[in-house]
Amino acid sequence: MASDIQQTPFIKQLAANDRPTRDKALESLKTFLSGRRDLPPLELLKLWKGLFYCLWMSDRPIPQQNLCTSLASLISILPSETVIPFLRAFWQTMQREWLNIDVLRMEKFLLLVRRYVGASFEQLKKGGWKEEEVEEMKELWGEVPLNVEDLRVPNGIRFHVLDLWVDELEKVGMLEEGNEEVLENLLELVRKLAKDSPTKPVRKKAKEALGDERLPGNEHVEEEKLDDGWGGIQE
Repeated sequence: MASDIQQTPFIKQLAANDRPTRDKALESLKTFLSGRRDLPPLELLKLWKGLFYCLWMSDRPIPQQNLCTSLASLISILPSETVIPFLRAFWQTMQREWLNIDVLRMEKFLLLVRRYVGASFEQLKKGGWKEEEVEEMKELWGEVPLNVEDLRVPNGIRFHVLDLWVDELEKVGMLEEGNEEVLENLLELVRKLAKDSPTKPVRKKAKEALGDERLPGNEHVEEEKLDDGWGGIQE
């Protein structure tokens, strides 16, 4: 028997050539998702295939930016039990399609990934950074974007997520004093990549992220580096 998603016209409309049709389909999708708690993984993958090509077909920077923001906002309307399965389908879709994205389209998908990492942090913040929710999200990130060993995960995804990780943590206030315990937990996957990744460039990129001067403790390292320079002969 056909699933509800297969029966809804907005799935094909999400990849339509004209923007009004895509925008209308996205609004229909928001209404559909807000009341669904039982979407199986296969149906979510089908949904994300439609969302992927919705962005694929989007032209011009401003509409692309708006669409990325709208797609990331879907997380906030989902029933709580659907959030992780929905995000898992997103990351699995990015993993599957990443190497098929051409240079001209890559920038908008880089933005989409940034928006989804940021929206995931916002979701955790909204929940008060509960340990079980953080651990559940970490498990998901460890499957694809910050996976240590799986060679099926394109390194381009790892590089990009490592590039933006501290940026997005800063946006949700995680670098402020008093958040050290949660912050350390959120940096654990990056530390694992820095230590255990079989790929040297990934280890290097992870170490660069951990060395970001905005992270607590690193600012003192920067000051020491400045003080280490030779100041000339002292009288």
